[in-house]
Amino acid sequence: MQGGPVRVEHKSEQASKSELSSAADLEWTEEEETAIRHKIDWRAVPLVTLLYMLCFLDRANIGNARIQGMAKDLDLHGLRFNWALSIFYIVYLLVEVPSNILLKRIGARFYLPFLVCGFGLVSLCTAFVHSYEGLLGARAVLGVFEGGAMPGMAFFLSCFYKRKELLFRIGIYVSAASIAGAFGGLLATGLARIPEWGVASARIHTWRNIFFFEGLATVIIGLLAPIWMPTTPATAYFLTERERRIAAERLAREHKANPDEHVTWAHVRQAVFCVHNYTCALGFFLINIIVQGLSVFMPTILFDLGWTNTQAQLYSVPPYVAACVVAIIVASFSDKTQKRGIWLAVFSCFAIVGFAILRWVENANIRYMAIYFVTVGAFPGGPGFLSWAMKNSAGPSVRAVTSGYVVTLGTIGGIVATWTYTQNDAPKYKIGHTINLGGQIGVVSLAVFGILYCMYENRARAAGKRDHRLEGLSEEDEIKLGSRHPRFRYWT
Repeated sequence: MQGGPVRVEHKSEQASKSELSSAADLEWTEEEETAIRHKIDWRAVPLVTLLYMLCFLDRANIGNARIQGMAKDLDLHGLRFNWALSIFYIVYLLVEVPSNILLKRIGARFYLPFLVCGFGLVSLCTAFVHSYEGLLGARAVLGVFEGGAMPGMAFFLSCFYKRKELLFRIGIYVSAASIAGAFGGLLATGLARIPEWGVASARIHTWRNIFFFEGLATVIIGLLAPIWMPTTPATAYFLTERERRIAAERLAREHKANPDEHVTWAHVRQAVFCVHNYTCALGFFLINIIVQGLSVFMPTILFDLGWTNTQAQLYSVPPYVAACVVAIIVASFSDKTQKRGIWLAVFSCFAIVGFAILRWVENANIRYMAIYFVTVGAFPGGPGFLSWAMKNSAGPSVRAVTSGYVVTLGTIGGIVATWTYTQNDAPKYKIGHTINLGGQIGVVSLAVFGILYCMYENRARAAGKRDHRLEGLSEEDEIKLGSRHPRFRYWT
């Protein structure tokens, strides 16, 4: 009876050693790796981009609904609208890291679509809200499901790509925020014009149509997503057996870590107590004040320039389109040059110019031009800071915590954003524009600091000043050092 388990354990150990030996002997050509990466691109990136676009659309449509009659119907006087926005972000930031840990254990194929179906259903149900208190409840529940979406999708992509390949892909999917902003204005214009319908006790009209139909589309796509979504490179259904082995091994060799490892407190400490992660998180925080603020307040800002509801919705589209194109271009060149900080610093200067114009110029047309400066300058910052932190985190478990942690701290910026533009500051919003102007100056400073810190650490490691960390460690313990390993080099 006792011999059976011993023999099973022995076979398991032998199989494990055989697999490791096989992986170590595995070789492939650059052409093979490129072909595999392209296959992953076509399966993973478009799906994640679509899902995040729906996420941002269901989050930001409250701004479109506000000027289509929601503020009047739900009596959102004074600071009520701001509180409705804040409660979403408060709940949102509390669930980000726990959600990513669950994602690591459950797997992305069903967990991410579950989140999508959840926030889609909440958006749909918001169409039936009839009070301010009901809106608060709906926004809080929306935060539960949306909180894990962005860091979860970033971690999902990091499981398929090398460090030098990641930002371009994250840039594409995060640019879905600007795509959602563009579509949001167009959809709100069309959906608000649908004639009133529904049963006598639940009539659907104008702003309610926005929530109902956008939420319904999200639920349908979320239900279909598992059919298309892969889980890991080693189990990707669209790759051959050899391609799966190459896809998994190329990442294992770069990160020198087991992709199936569970998140431990050591991984949490390594992600949280990292100067570079703090820098990126604070930068993401400042960027989020702008991005999340514009997502819900742009229709109101444009409306207060003197345009009609329809004009305000439609004029919000072009700046988002420009932001989407620029964000993808910046991500592409950043990956090719293997630089992060310089791109973040340069483009944040455009946002500084934009907010300076909004703060001190009176002409409505020039102020509208400034919106373009703001969007193209700020929107590349989110994926830039997030991927910078993830690229400089070694090991899949550390990256899982890093993505959730950076986005969690960054989400506090979303809470601040809900209070930057208030009715008392309308129609010029000098206080809001001043806050964002200062924030963008801070972004430039953080980007420069991040560059200098990474250069300093790399020089110190090259000079052997961090070699003492290896004293007395086994090979396995050395791997656990992750980004603290003397041979690890930060991307600047």
